[in-house]
Amino acid sequence: MKTHFIAIGGSAMHNLAIALKDKGYQVTGSDDAIFEPSKSRLEKKGILPQEMGWFPEKITPDIDAVILGMHAHQDNPELARAKELGLKIYSYPEFLYEQSKNKTRVVIAGSHGKTTITSMILHVLNFHQKEVDFMVGAQLEGFDCMVKLTQDNDFMVLEGDEYLSSPIDLRSKFLLYQPNIALMSGIAWDHINVFKTFDDYIDQFRKFVASITAGGVLVYNEEDAEVVKVVENAENYFRKIPYKTPEYEINNGKVYLKTEMGDVPLSVFGAHNLLNLEGARHICRQLGIMDEDFYEAIMSFKGASKRLEKVEREDKGTLYKDFAHAPSKVKAAVKAFAEQFKNDKKYGFLELHTYSSLNPAFLEQYDHAMDGLEEAVVFYSEDALKIKRMEPISPEFIKEKFKNEKLRVFTNAEDLHAYWNTLDKTDGVYLMMSSGNFGGLDLTK
Repeated sequence: MKTHFIAIGGSAMHNLAIALKDKGYQVTGSDDAIFEPSKSRLEKKGILPQEMGWFPEKITPDIDAVILGMHAHQDNPELARAKELGLKIYSYPEFLYEQSKNKTRVVIAGSHGKTTITSMILHVLNFHQKEVDFMVGAQLEGFDCMVKLTQDNDFMVLEGDEYLSSPIDLRSKFLLYQPNIALMSGIAWDHINVFKTFDDYIDQFRKFVASITAGGVLVYNEEDAEVVKVVENAENYFRKIPYKTPEYEINNGKVYLKTEMGDVPLSVFGAHNLLNLEGARHICRQLGIMDEDFYEAIMSFKGASKRLEKVEREDKGTLYKDFAHAPSKVKAAVKAFAEQFKNDKKYGFLELHTYSSLNPAFLEQYDHAMDGLEEAVVFYSEDALKIKRMEPISPEFIKEKFKNEKLRVFTNAEDLHAYWNTLDKTDGVYLMMSSGNFGGLDLTK
């Protein structure tokens, strides 16, 4: 099968391209810019475009599938040529469905926790050498690629994202998967640039639940009121399995899960991660993994990439980075950090740089998000606001919305870096929350 990727360099797209190459497909692609690690990984597989840019002549009648990335625009010249030739054009999730429509599809959805839960499930399955196809949004220890596609595996585990599918398909990605088994971890308003109201956002999850195949299974977080409402109001038939935070304790900085089989030591911490773990356990049950085998495997799970991930520093200071930037994720990460390091001085840094997080109307959601930290810092770039054509935001406004008068607010990278350099990183513990890089801050030094 011959496939062509428009915007092959994206974090998700390049992994799918590699998976198809490994499956034996003929793969080509284009992009206007490709960064690391995508560039090296594509080059290693021999599918890195020779030059950057869009080339309509690459779109030929013998192409079986054109896969369109979210990074491309509606007026992309390669897309126009594909339409002109009448080629089959797929969005990323649409193509994944095509690859898995004859398999049992397991879809993990939710505003937060879905990457970690999917990672936990795959870790357990890999530990017990149970082969499945998958797509996950983070690089996992023991896995070469974030996507795996085969002819033979019976199951496909998919991280279900509610963001848009492609520039020409404005449906939420997870609405294309039609799960046989699903999980919903939580609902907290996100992607305000696309979903203008909270109800519009919730409606995507109503549609997701409605897309579960007849007689399917939904594992859901019974501690989340919005999730419970969506599940209770669903009109289609499926089996409902609720889950909640399990019992645990912290002894000498180590988290132990309380189970019928005794205390299970874990390598992750935080109530939200224990809640994620419980959801993963219920999904693994559906895949034939008994609880005893789940606990044996989960002890060695060290976390998904950039989710409360420990950074090895030259000075041996204690520092964790977390992808958290949405309000619910920030609150969960800070709460976990405060609980785990209750006797240490805690520093927390948050970078706001997404469209949603810099929207004045959305900033209300961050109230008390940094409470529980001795030193709390928020950084956002005034230049980023200009690039996004957004109105200026004052540090005082940030403090007001976070309801934290002690908050330190920096609006340019130089000042943030200067403050960072005054701190003794061996004095206290550090939590760095961002989907960016704090203006180029090196967290290892």
